[in-house]
Amino acid sequence: MAKGLSRRQFLYGAGASILALRAPQLFADAPAGAAESPVTRAIPSSGERIPAIGMGTWQTFDVAGDQDAMAQRLAVLKTFFDRGGALVDSSPMYGSSDEVMGYALEQLKARDRVFAATKIWTRDQSATRQQAEVSREKWRIEGFDLLQIHNLVGWQGHLKTLREMKENGEVRYIGITTSHGRQHGEVARIMESEPLDFVQLTYNLVDREAEQRLLPLAIERGIGVIVNRPFRGGSLFRRYGGEAMPEWATEAGCRNWAEFFLKFIVAHPAVTCVVQATTKVSHMEQNTGAMYGRLPDAAQRRRMAEFTAAG
Repeated sequence: MAKGLSRRQFLYGAGASILALRAPQLFADAPAGAAESPVTRAIPSSGERIPAIGMGTWQTFDVAGDQDAMAQRLAVLKTFFDRGGALVDSSPMYGSSDEVMGYALEQLKARDRVFAATKIWTRDQSATRQQAEVSREKWRIEGFDLLQIHNLVGWQGHLKTLREMKENGEVRYIGITTSHGRQHGEVARIMESEPLDFVQLTYNLVDREAEQRLLPLAIERGIGVIVNRPFRGGSLFRRYGGEAMPEWATEAGCRNWAEFFLKFIVAHPAVTCVVQATTKVSHMEQNTGAMYGRLPDAAQRRRMAEFTAAG
């Protein structure tokens, strides 16, 4: 059965001010000098607001059987929640990530704090519900907030079933994902013709193809956007991490490179949530810091993009 209106959903839907009053523990570890509550974005199809920084599990949570690694991931997830995060994204493709997430949510008693998002990843277009149920059992939750079709695999059949599941209350939101630029044309055609709540795509300071068609189309069609690969697989840190940030970066609200990379994305008007992933608590603290303080304006975003292009 799908979840009803949980405490977490009520708080986000009621607005950031109520969230801060009802759940002060979420902000107890907010960065020094940060805003009182995290930046949130409205899901276009419902108006429900979710924190603008989410968490992915690809590679990072595929550690079942390694007790030390599982304990470390538990600490990372706790930090994510304590600093205001909610949306966690996974897939059956990600090895043991689902099992580890289920363990971590149970240990943290955090089922009501997670906006649970996973994917359908099978070419058997009749197995949509079956795969969703297997994932639900591994997560140890009542139901998913969001089900997405992973990299458009079998999307026609899966999307038909997902629409039925949404109508029946088995899932709250549905969408499609891509991490391949070569799929952007097909993604655009689906966005133009099918009712979607979300599209997930790659967008960062280097990979900006989505600006040309997909992000404007998301605004036009009222589709939420989840961004993956914000650090370009870590290559942005490898390129710039050893250098000092430009002095003007503080004017855009950035105190470190993680905030520089993430706030550029969060500030785009089409973006609903950016999914980042890490295995280190210290990195999660920096990443979630991008939800606090001021965001770059349009002119500052252009400067950030020009800086990266020149580098």
